[in-house]
Amino acid sequence: MIDRNDITGIVLAGGKSSRMGTDKGFLKLDNVTFMERLIETLKPFVNEIMIVSNNDKYEQFGYKRLDDCIKDAGPLAGLYTGLYHSKTEYNLVLSCDVPFVNSKILSVLFEGVDPASEVIQLESEGKTMPLIAIYKKQCLQRCLDLLHDGERRLQVAVEQFKTKTISIDSELNQYVQNINTLEQFKALEHAIEH
Repeated sequence: MIDRNDITGIVLAGGKSSRMGTDKGFLKLDNVTFMERLIETLKPFVNEIMIVSNNDKYEQFGYKRLDDCIKDAGPLAGLYTGLYHSKTEYNLVLSCDVPFVNSKILSVLFEGVDPASEVIQLESEGKTMPLIAIYKKQCLQRCLDLLHDGERRLQVAVEQFKTKTISIDSELNQYVQNINTLEQFKALEHAIEH
């Protein structure tokens, strides 16, 4: 397993979700924000945590907040920004809309690290998850090249790297669920309350 001193945690918080009407990182489940949940999960695994968001309200969490180096260029620009500012070879990248990611999920990722892979991502029910992944710093230049070519999607970017995809067991699927709509959020809130 990688030494935690050799890995940076990067949370991509993007901006206001058009489907949610608010920044997802500030949504609360059980009175804890999505961002707080992710930070607590990341802390034992990483040396430093950075939040990539143009919203300065994320500074309230006490970690370095980074504005996108390239504006309005989607999650690929967020990844590029995080890698650009990272001082470590390995970078654990999460989006702020996966509040149930836990140490079991992160352990699966870390166990999959090998010297030949530039990206280690998870797969659940046939869907790859480039926003629950480890990226090596060496991905930086190719991210920039793709951005200059007008690309914004991480799904396309990971195809350009030596990517290892790890399928997770079905009992772990609930922990990688991302929250994209108010309906999903309310259903989760309801499930937690009952």
